[in-house]
Amino acid sequence: MDFKTVMQELESLGKERTKKMYMSNGAHEPLFGVATGAMKPMKKEIKINQPLAEQLYATGNYDAMYFAGVIADPKVMTEADFDRWMDAAYFYMLSDYVVAVTLSESPLAQDIADKWIASGEELRMSAGWSCYCWLLGSRKDDEFSEDKLSWMLETVKNEIHDAPERTKSAMNNFLYTVGISYSPLSEQAVETAREVGTVEMKRPNKKSSFLNAYDNIQKDLDKGRLGFKRRYVRC
Repeated sequence: MDFKTVMQELESLGKERTKKMYMSNGAHEPLFGVATGAMKPMKKEIKINQPLAEQLYATGNYDAMYFAGVIADPKVMTEADFDRWMDAAYFYMLSDYVVAVTLSESPLAQDIADKWIASGEELRMSAGWSCYCWLLGSRKDDEFSEDKLSWMLETVKNEIHDAPERTKSAMNNFLYTVGISYSPLSEQAVETAREVGTVEMKRPNKKSSFLNAYDNIQKDLDKGRLGFKRRYVRC
């Protein structure tokens, strides 16, 4: 399938209800409103195609940008490529669920995520913390530095309440993910989450969300989910 065919197919799959839902979360025109599951037949046909992914991502169309992440080849993408994608990620569903997910399958993942976390920019920070969530939830524990992750837990404890709003959410998810998916530091994550307590995340034109990683960790520990790893990150 070429670029024109993919765009036509995405447009045909769009639903007004889905479009409205995406827009209520921060997406803006252009977009069609395609459910992610509806993209799977195209994914099966195309598999991996980095040049096509670049064309789609450059459209600024949310659905095309999402599908670009599905068919991208993270192993050939450079740091400059990921930074360019991040520059165009204008809201969290792109930064955390397209760019961060794609980055998590790259050998450059931790180095780039570290830089984004240190950037001071809300969505870059959010993507960096989110990338670690995808990494920890899918890779073996021995691929990570225990000391580094311990330091990151301390950073969350000290900074989460004053962090930018979307970054708060990603940091909260990081606490949860370490608690469930990284066994060596599960106990520290539980204690850190207990100390952090409830985090208020303010949202434009909506009521605040209240996040509590401690409660969510405990629920999943009670279900015996310690050590959970995803088989796949991308759909």
